[in-house]
Amino acid sequence: MDITQNWKAIRTHFNDSFKSNLHVSIASVNSNNLPTVTPVGTLFLNGDQTGFYFEKYISKLPENAKFNNNICVLAVNSNKWFWIKSLYKLKFNNYPALKLYGKLGTKRKASEIEISRLKKRMKSTNSLKGNKYLWGDMVHVREINFTNVEKINIGKMTAHF
Repeated sequence: MDITQNWKAIRTHFNDSFKSNLHVSIASVNSNNLPTVTPVGTLFLNGDQTGFYFEKYISKLPENAKFNNNICVLAVNSNKWFWIKSLYKLKFNNYPALKLYGKLGTKRKASEIEISRLKKRMKSTNSLKGNKYLWGDMVHVREINFTNVEKINIGKMTAHF
């Protein structure tokens, strides 16, 4: 799968996955060469094989990036109707899971556009007390440059991709 040619489909998959999971999982490697996985609910993909996440509660990724800035992001579409329909038809109409490989970039102050993307994503929770607590003062993002994509194969149910 080519990351440049399929970027639009990759972004669609990540959006669908976020809707069903509210997060993606980002794997990194620490200074002892041990793998670790961090759930991230604020990852956004841009139009050019780059992305960013808001770095408020995330501590392991920036710590690990000091030694090794390589990451792998896993997004699984866990929507139950997507899976039931696919199991019935014995094939997936869209990717059930994708992994993006990339490198963590710099931490910087979020732009107004990035903050508005976060607000749009979290809009449905505006009236809840936890919304302001969790996402009210997100000000820093970390950039990511993606280099490769890997589709998750599930036998003949994904063979047509």
